[in-house]
Amino acid sequence: MQNVKILWVDDEVALLKPHIIFLEEKNYTVTPCNSGYEALEIIKNELFDIVLLDENMPGLSGLETLAQLKVLKPNLPVIMITKSEEEYIMEEAIGSKIADYLIKPVNPNQILLSLKKNLDHSRLVSEKTTSNYQQEFRKISMELASVNSFEDWNRLYQRLLHWELELESIDDLGLTEILESQKQEANAQFFKFITKNYASWFHEYDAPPLLSPSIFKNFVVPSIKENKNTLFIVIDNLRFDQWHIFKPLIQKYYAIEEEIAYCSILPTATQYARNALFSGLMPLEMESKYPNYWKNDTEEGGKNLFEKEFLSAHLKRLGLDIPFDYFKITNLQKGKDLVANFSATKQNKLTAVVYNFVDMLSHSRTEMNMIKELASDDKAYRSLSMSWFKNSTLFELIQKAHSLKYKLIITTDHGTINVKNPTKIIGDKHISSNLRYKTGRSMSYNNKEVYAVNNPKDIYLPSLHMSSSFVFAKEDYFFAYPNNYNHFVKYYKDTFQHGGISLEEMIIPCVILDPK
Repeated sequence: MQNVKILWVDDEVALLKPHIIFLEEKNYTVTPCNSGYEALEIIKNELFDIVLLDENMPGLSGLETLAQLKVLKPNLPVIMITKSEEEYIMEEAIGSKIADYLIKPVNPNQILLSLKKNLDHSRLVSEKTTSNYQQEFRKISMELASVNSFEDWNRLYQRLLHWELELESIDDLGLTEILESQKQEANAQFFKFITKNYASWFHEYDAPPLLSPSIFKNFVVPSIKENKNTLFIVIDNLRFDQWHIFKPLIQKYYAIEEEIAYCSILPTATQYARNALFSGLMPLEMESKYPNYWKNDTEEGGKNLFEKEFLSAHLKRLGLDIPFDYFKITNLQKGKDLVANFSATKQNKLTAVVYNFVDMLSHSRTEMNMIKELASDDKAYRSLSMSWFKNSTLFELIQKAHSLKYKLIITTDHGTINVKNPTKIIGDKHISSNLRYKTGRSMSYNNKEVYAVNNPKDIYLPSLHMSSSFVFAKEDYFFAYPNNYNHFVKYYKDTFQHGGISLEEMIIPCVILDPK
C-alpha cells in the first residue's frame, strides 16, 4: 500500500497521540492540527488523501470547517468524528457528502476500518476479485471439456458473464484479456456443440432445450390464464449481459418470479427468430401454413410485417379468444405515444410490444462514426445500452405498467456478437445478404468456419430453391465476398451482428415479473 496522508483536526489532538502512533505503524502519515482555521490554511498548501475532522471545536466548528473545506477541495474525503448523536448534526454532515461518521470515543481499529473502507476499498475489492477469478478460471477451463447439454452451457455462460461484469469494475486489462480468451474458447466449443446437436433437437432428441416457438405458450399463456393484464415486451437484439445491467432498475418496480434462458433458433435473425416467437411455429411451418405472411430472404418487401397476424393466429390455435393489442416501437415518438395512451390497454388481456431500438443501435454502428466511437467493444456497448435504457420510453412504459399492476414478461428474439474475423464466401447473385448466415445455391466457403445445412428442412427452414442450403458463421466470424474484400472487411469488422452461432446470439433471456 502506498503511503496515505491524513490531516487530523481536533482541538484535543494532543490526547490522540496513541491513535496517531497506531496509524503511523500501519504506514499512514498523520498531520495533526488544533483548529478549523489551522486546517484550512494547511489544506491550501499541502495535499492530503483524507481528513479526520472533530465536530465539536471552539471557534470554527467542525460543520463550519467542513463547509469551507468542501469549497477548497470538493473531492477530498472527510470522516466526521463527534461526541454528539443529535440527528440534525448527522443529517447536515451527511448532506455535505462526508465519507463516514464516527461517534466518540473511537478506538484505533474503528478509525483504521473507516480509512480502509474509504481509501483502500477499490484495491481490496480488486485483489479479492482477482483472486476469486483466478480460482474460477481453472474450474471453467476444466468444465469446458465436459459441457454436453444446453443447460450446462447456460450455466457456464452465466458464470463467464458474471466475471465479465465483475472484472469490468476493477479495470485490469490483463485479466480482461484472459477472460476474453476464455470466452473465445467457450464459443469455439459451443459451436461444436450446436453443430453436433442442433438438427437432432427436431427429430430424435428426447428433451430439446426451450426454443423460440415454445416461449409464448410456456410463459405468456399461463399469465393470460391467471386472468391478469399481461404486458409482453420483446426487446429486439437483447443479450444476457444487457439484461443483467437493466435488471436492478427494473427490480425497483417488479419482483422477478422466474428468469429463464432459452435458445434462439437458427438463423439468429429477426425474420426467423421473432416470427417464430409470435407464431409458435418454425419457419418451414410458417411458410407452409401462412404463405401470405411469410417472406424468404430474397423476396421483396419487409420480412417482419405480419407479427400481429402471426400472434392472432397463434392465440386462435391455442383457443384463447381474448382482446389483445400489438405495438412496434421503432422511434422515440412512437414510444412516447404508447406511454401517453397506455392506460387504454387495460381493456386487453394481452399487450405485446416490440422495441426495436437495441437492434437499431447495433446496426447503426455500421453506419455512424459516432456510434463506432461509443461502442467499440462489449463494455462500451453495455454502457451505451444502459444510457439509452435509463432515459428510454421503454423504462417509462415499465413504470407505467407497474402503476397499473400489469404482469410483465420481458424477452428477446436473439442476441448479437461483436464480429472480428472475416471468412470468404462465394455465391450467385441471389445469395442472401446477412453477414452471419447465408442461404442460396452453389455457395463456396471454408467448411471449418461454418455450420452447413445442405437440406434446410432438417432444421425446419424453408428452401429458396431445390438445391438451396444454409451456412451459419461460427464464433465471431462474418462473411465477406472476395471482390472488394479489404474494403468490406474494414467496414464491418468490430461491428455487432447476428444470424450465426455464438453464446451471445443463442442463449437469451425470458423473464417473468410481478409488480411490487
